[in-house]
Amino acid sequence: MRLHAHLLQLLAPFRAGDEVVSGARLVGVLLEIGLGWRFRTDEGDVNVEVTLLADTERFAARTPRLALSYRAMSAAAARSRAGKALCDALVPIVARNEDAVLAAIEREAAAEERDAPGGRRVREVQVETALEPALDSPSPFFTITPYVGCVIGCRFCYAQAPIGHMRRLAQAPVVPWGSYVDVRVNLPDVLARELLDAPPLPIKFCPILSDPYQAVESRYEVTRSCLTVIRAAPPRPVFVLTRSRLIERDVELLASLPAAWVGASIPTLDDDVREHFEPRAASIADRLAFLRTLRAAGVE
Repeated sequence: MRLHAHLLQLLAPFRAGDEVVSGARLVGVLLEIGLGWRFRTDEGDVNVEVTLLADTERFAARTPRLALSYRAMSAAAARSRAGKALCDALVPIVARNEDAVLAAIEREAAAEERDAPGGRRVREVQVETALEPALDSPSPFFTITPYVGCVIGCRFCYAQAPIGHMRRLAQAPVVPWGSYVDVRVNLPDVLARELLDAPPLPIKFCPILSDPYQAVESRYEVTRSCLTVIRAAPPRPVFVLTRSRLIERDVELLASLPAAWVGASIPTLDDDVREHFEPRAASIADRLAFLRTLRAAGVE
């Protein structure tokens, strides 16, 4: 599914770098926790997200078929209500394009269904960007997401709702959380290209959309390949958070980075509780064990 192209087409004829509405320049497309666009305004960046209108009751503005919401990425943007004004201004542009774009998505989804009836639970996808900036944070950093969706399947994961919205907009099969994952197979190549001129900010491999060491990593090694790319680039801090003991495979690689920190999410010390809420995560004992192993190897 060419979601990047479809999202740009919703704003046609505008492209990245254009001032789409007065005082708001399109920075790029959002493909992480929600689908949409990032805009740069005088008050700071604003993310505008788009979902099917039938999929939500809360939104800032709407077209006949789509709902627009926003996240102000700075305190100044939040105070100015720039996000609400931006969503209102985008409505006529999106409304003009939505029928054609949703029809194109439907055709692509039908073709994917013919190729794989019922939908592939593990899909190989291509991306156009690797580093997601969090530049308005008090301590700016980048995040990187090797996988979208997570087979660990934590019952409490807040990502399942927005990713579900993304999948329904893309007309992907509706299947239970924890049973599907998109593998960003070209992410290491894209990352290598972006690191040539990216500022030396920290990079976080955090399980916002998925665990970087979930089971499919043993086959695809996207996380490992990205860490190898980072090691070959100018030094920068790297943070990795996981619930999987597979990270022990990369102890030597992580220890070879000039500044690496690793953490484990441990929301309970009762492993029966863990097994219920995190059905395919490492046991608590295993998480403490891999932290000891990494610490012994010199990783913070």
